Formats: sequence, C-alpha cells, structure tokens
Amino acid sequence: MPRPTAVRLAYGSATVVCSTVVLLLLFPAAEGAWTALVGTVALLLGAGVALGAPARARGRGRGAGAAPTPAAAPDRQPSLRR
Repeated sequence: MPRPTAVRLAYGSATVVCSTVVLLLLFPAAEGAWTALVGTVALLLGAGVALGAPARARGRGRGAGAAPTPAAAPDRQPSLRR
C-alpha cells in the first residue's frame, strides 16, 4: 500500500473537519457518547477519503496532444555526412 501524499492527507483532514461540523449542526450532541460517535464517523469518513482519493499515476506517458519528448522528436538538424 503506497504512503498517502500531502494532498491526500489534506483532503482527509478537510473531510474530518467539515463532516464533524455538519454532523454536529444536524444532530446537536447532548451526551458524551453521541459526541464520540460523531467523531468516530468523521474520522472514518476522513480515512476513507484520504485512502480512496485517486493517486497520480507515475511512469505513464503524457496524454494525447502533448508536446513530444526530446527523445521522440525527429532530428531536424542537417546531416554533415556526404
């Protein structure tokens, strides 16, 4: 399993904060057990987002229409051979 990147950690953290605020606004916590449940749900959502966010593929070529790499570009210099 690859290590999460900084972007994945940021998405997960933002999900935890936002989902906690939304859950507490929707269901005001009156007891400690309810608050613990809201926190647990928010952490599970954040972990799911952090681990499930699509990672950028490494080692794959560029998409269509991208500029060719120098190795793939044709040689445009005139030949010095006769």
